[in-house]
Amino acid sequence: MSRLRLGMIGAGAWSVASHLPRLQLHRDRVEFVAVNRRDPEMAESVRSRFGFASAHTHYEGVLEADPDIVVVASPVRWHHEQARAALEAGAHVLVEKPFTLHPDEARDLVATAAAMDRHLLIALGWHYKDIVIRAKELMDSDGGVGDVEHVSIVMSSTTREALAGRQPSFAADQTAGEIVGAEQVPELTPRPETLTDPAISGGGYAQAQLSHALGLGLWLTGLRGAEVFAMMSAPQDTAVEFHDSLSVRFTSGAIGSVSGVSAHLAVNAGKHYLVLQVIGSDGQLTVDLNREMLIRYRVGEGELTIPLAPGAGAYDCGGPIDALVALASGAHIANNSPGELGVRTVEIIEAAYRSAGSGRVEAVA
Repeated sequence: MSRLRLGMIGAGAWSVASHLPRLQLHRDRVEFVAVNRRDPEMAESVRSRFGFASAHTHYEGVLEADPDIVVVASPVRWHHEQARAALEAGAHVLVEKPFTLHPDEARDLVATAAAMDRHLLIALGWHYKDIVIRAKELMDSDGGVGDVEHVSIVMSSTTREALAGRQPSFAADQTAGEIVGAEQVPELTPRPETLTDPAISGGGYAQAQLSHALGLGLWLTGLRGAEVFAMMSAPQDTAVEFHDSLSVRFTSGAIGSVSGVSAHLAVNAGKHYLVLQVIGSDGQLTVDLNREMLIRYRVGEGELTIPLAPGAGAYDCGGPIDALVALASGAHIANNSPGELGVRTVEIIEAAYRSAGSGRVEAVA
């Protein structure tokens, strides 16, 4: 079988630090044909470093190389346009999160993927980790926790400096709290506006990080948002928010609370704090990625604690890349981060920003 032809759109810091090294592990199955970055020097630097056949300052050049798989890792403002074009060009597509800015864009991508019979994935790395896969099995087997009544999600991660425009390089040792300048590691230093300009990012912490946490909660429960009340805080008078507090009512009648906190660099050894608790009519599920605990309680059965290996809750984005390559190769494996999940996530986040602006409960679009 010939190798899959890879195109990369938006080869910024995250893709260079994470996606491309993971794709290199598939060199026997993947040919690096074209890469895009707006800065021509950076585009050429990434091309030569990873062995792409060509580099382009416009994403159309990547699609002209006829790729079989495309990773869209540009700022979210351009995800819809670029991912749609890649799907229509016949590629299977992995989109970095957040998925899109607006729900109608997300729905359009799902419809386009279906019409083109292409796989569409989102870069939600935890969904391919054993702790989360086991949690999904516990929710889906033996009646799970019954009818979901309440969901609590609390996330804290080290994005404070990035959202303030003092962007740390992904190559920096986050446990030391070091800020690395573009002159030191240019390939791995994102443009600050990627996160700090709401016209490009769509917002702050809710876009950059809660898209992870909401995606996890919605995947485990299958819930869909109906209405949202949100408060957001920008304590340093930044253009985007640092902290989020959401109250959500779901279409099923369940309710939930979602809290997002932009922590200081080097807090918790650079590790994410993410805890999710699902309360149901017949029990409850606790997923603690920080302490690496997975517990289900069922009425009449008591608690079941799942043994986990050290590091089970640590984040990496290898799973979505592996799944993209496998699915595009014809393997019959699960897509744990499908576009449809992105639709439900974007619906809630978009309504949250409207609510924070209006001061009212806002219906999901």
